[in-house]
Amino acid sequence: MAGRIEDYAMIGDLHTAALVGRDGSIDWLCLPRFDSPACFAALLDTEQAGRWRLAPTGADSCTRRRYRGDSLVLETEWVTAEGTVRVVDFMPPRGEAADVVRIVQGISGRVRMGSELRLRFDYGSVVPWVRHVDGMLTAVAGPDAVWLHTTVPLHGADQASWAEFEVGAGEQVSFVLTWAPSHQPTPAMVDGPQALNETEAFWAQWMGQCTYEGQWHGAVRRSLITLKGLTYAPTGGIAAAATTSLPEQLGGSRNWDYRYCWLRDSTFTLQALLASGFVDEARAWREWLLRAVAGSPEDLRIMYGLDGTRRLPEYELPWLTGYENSAPVRIGNGAAAQFQLDVWGEVLEGLHLGRTSGLAASDDAWELQRSLMDFLEGNWTEPDNGLWEVRGPRRHFVHSKVMAWTGVDRMVRAVDQFGLDGPVDRWRALRDDIHRDVCRQGYDAERGTFTQYYGGTELDASLLLLPRVGFLPWRDERVAGTVRAIQQDLCADGFVRRYRPEAGVDGLAGGEGAFLACSFWLVDALHGLGRLGEAKELFERLLSLRNDVGLLAEEWDTVSGRQVGNFPQAFSHEPLINSARQLSQDSTATTTAV
Repeated sequence: MAGRIEDYAMIGDLHTAALVGRDGSIDWLCLPRFDSPACFAALLDTEQAGRWRLAPTGADSCTRRRYRGDSLVLETEWVTAEGTVRVVDFMPPRGEAADVVRIVQGISGRVRMGSELRLRFDYGSVVPWVRHVDGMLTAVAGPDAVWLHTTVPLHGADQASWAEFEVGAGEQVSFVLTWAPSHQPTPAMVDGPQALNETEAFWAQWMGQCTYEGQWHGAVRRSLITLKGLTYAPTGGIAAAATTSLPEQLGGSRNWDYRYCWLRDSTFTLQALLASGFVDEARAWREWLLRAVAGSPEDLRIMYGLDGTRRLPEYELPWLTGYENSAPVRIGNGAAAQFQLDVWGEVLEGLHLGRTSGLAASDDAWELQRSLMDFLEGNWTEPDNGLWEVRGPRRHFVHSKVMAWTGVDRMVRAVDQFGLDGPVDRWRALRDDIHRDVCRQGYDAERGTFTQYYGGTELDASLLLLPRVGFLPWRDERVAGTVRAIQQDLCADGFVRRYRPEAGVDGLAGGEGAFLACSFWLVDALHGLGRLGEAKELFERLLSLRNDVGLLAEEWDTVSGRQVGNFPQAFSHEPLINSARQLSQDSTATTTAV
C-alpha cells in the first residue's frame, strides 16, 4: 500500500519529479516529463504498478529525513539495531538524459540494505524486457529505455530486480537510474557523488536570489523551491502538481490530473516570484503565458500542457485501483475545454503585473491584450463554469464577473499609467457597468454577503478575493459581511472549503476537504480587515499542516487530519508565500515603529 500523502517528499530535475516515501520507496515518477506516463505508479495501486524501494532490510518508516539546505536533495536516515544509515536521493538538473541518483551512506555500525527495483512503464501496465548489458541493468519497452548503474550485484525475481548488500560507517554505495528514448544510444552515466555536489551548488546559487527575509523565511524558501521544482525548464511553465488522481476525498471519485499549467495560477505565481526576487522565473512564466494564450481569444483555455498544448483529453486507467481505492484514476483533464470567464481577467491582470513590475513589454503583448479585451467586452454577460471547473450547469458566477471587471480595470490602468493606445473611455464605462451589475445581482443585502452566483444563496471562498483585486476596499461593509458569512458557513475547524459540494452546484458526487489556498485567502482577508492577530494565528495553523519536509497537498481533511488532493500543490504554496509577505510587512512596520 502507498503511504499517506504527507509521507512523501519530492525530488526533481526541472522536467519531472519523483515522490519518495518515508519507507525509502519511490512510488511515483513520470518520465521524461511531469505529464508523461509513469514508470513507478505504486502511489495509485500497489507495488505491482512499479516502485523502487531502497532501505534497510526489515525496516519500515525512516527515523528522520530532511532536505539538504535550500535544495531538492533529500536525506533519509534509519537508526537500526545494527547501526545508522542514510540514503541521499536527488535528480540532477536535466542534462543529456533524466537521472535519479540514490547514494547509500553508512553513518555508524554495519547495516544490511535491500533494493527492489520494479519498473512498470505506461502507468504500471507494461513490464519491460530486462537484460544485463555492459555491466548495467537495461530495461526496454516500446519508446522507453532505462539503465541502472551500480556496483552492487542484482538478481531478478517476481518481475523485479533485487539487491542485498551491507554498508559500514564511512562507506557509500551509489545507484544511478537513467532514462532515455529507446531508439537512442546509451547515454553517458553520471557519477553519483559528483552529481550530488553539482546539484547542491545549483540550488544554492538559485536560492541566492531570494530577497524574502521575514519571520517565516524557512516556510517561504521551501515553498519557492517547491514552485521551482514544479517548473518545466524548457518552457517556463509551472505544473499545478506532480501527480494525478490523488483524491479530494479518500475513497471518493473527485480525482483529477493536475500535471498541467492553469491560467488561474498565473497572477499568484507572478506575485510570489517577483516579490521574492526571482525575476528570471517570473519572466519565463510570463513568456510561457504569452505563447500559450496566443491565437484566437475565443479559444482561450483554462489550462494548457507544459509546452502550451491545448488539447488534454481525459480518460481513465481501469487497471489501477486508485490511491486508497479512490477510483477512477484519470489521465488528462476534460475541464480544459470549459468556458471560464475569469481566465480572461486573470491573464490581463498577470500581464499588467509583469508590466508594472518592470518585465520588458512588447507591442505584440499589448496587441494580444487588446484581442483578449475585445472578446471580454462582448462576452462578459455569458454564464460560465466558474473558477472551480464545475461540471454542472453554467451559471453567472460572481467571481467570474469580478475577474471580468479586473481585466477591464487593468486595461484602463495600462492606458493611464503607460500611455498605451486604446478606447479608454469606453473601457471605463464598461468597468462601471460590470461593477454595478455584480453589486446588484451578486449581493444579498438581507444577509449582508456576496453570493456564489447571481440569484443564488450559496457562498464561495473565491469571494475573499474581491478586495484583493481592487473591486471593493477592504473596509467596505460588504467585504466584512462576506468574510463573516464565509467563516460561518464554509469553515471546518477554522479552515475554508471552496463551497458546499452538498449543494450540488458542481454536478459531482461526494465531498472534499478544506481547500488550503482558500484558507490562505482568509488569512489575507483577516489581514486586510485589520484583524492581524487572527490572521497570524490562522497562518501559523496552516503552516502546521505541512509535512515534515515542508510540503502541502491541495486540501486538508479535517475529519481524518490528513492531507488530500494532488501533491505537492503549487496552488497551496503560492498563497503561502504571498500571505507570509503581507504579514511580514506588518511585522516589520510594527518593529520599526517600536
